[in-house]
Amino acid sequence: MAITITVSGEAELRKAAERATVKLSVGFEGPERADVLRQSSALHSELTAELGTMHSPESGPVLEWSSEQLRVWGQRPWSQTGEQLPVVYYSAASVTATFTDFAALSHWVGEVAVLDGVTVNGVDWSLSDESRHELDSAVQRNAVAAAVRKAEIYAESLGFTGVIPEAISDPGLLGDDDAPMPRMAMRASMSASDAGGDFTTLKPEEIRVSAAVHARFSAG
Repeated sequence: MAITITVSGEAELRKAAERATVKLSVGFEGPERADVLRQSSALHSELTAELGTMHSPESGPVLEWSSEQLRVWGQRPWSQTGEQLPVVYYSAASVTATFTDFAALSHWVGEVAVLDGVTVNGVDWSLSDESRHELDSAVQRNAVAAAVRKAEIYAESLGFTGVIPEAISDPGLLGDDDAPMPRMAMRASMSASDAGGDFTTLKPEEIRVSAAVHARFSAG
């Protein structure tokens, strides 16, 4: 008598981050548009010039960087008594840079974070595309192997030897709608708030990649 065995398989792998993308905001405010624009433009030019000097797709420390166009606008705020106050001008521009050298990242961010007009919004840790693809493939293979091992244990406990695969899928695609959905995600931690504002000691955490599969086997 043949039986059907349906199982899930999960796996997780970890790898040290290889890249860090820092996100900055540049902005000032004041009563004079010309002053706000002048301060913002000077700081924006200084930051982008530094990134341009460090930029090298082959050797780093900056793999790539980008900056949006500086925007300046005015608003007339209201006082607590309901009176409209004189115009206040604001400026804003974002700057993003991806580093491959984390020591250079910590040094640069530590310097720019204390400048007036700069806000460090956070750091995202990641892998290179090649490493990500390799880790994805490896963790998927491990998840399948885990499902096979589980099915073989079930079969052996019932007195059968060996199992024959019939179907395999991502979670939920075998019609098991009530089955729990395991994680398949790539997560990286560490942001500006996580660091408590101390960007001079940035330390990446490991990237974790997890995968899950559902599989159906027959035995007998």
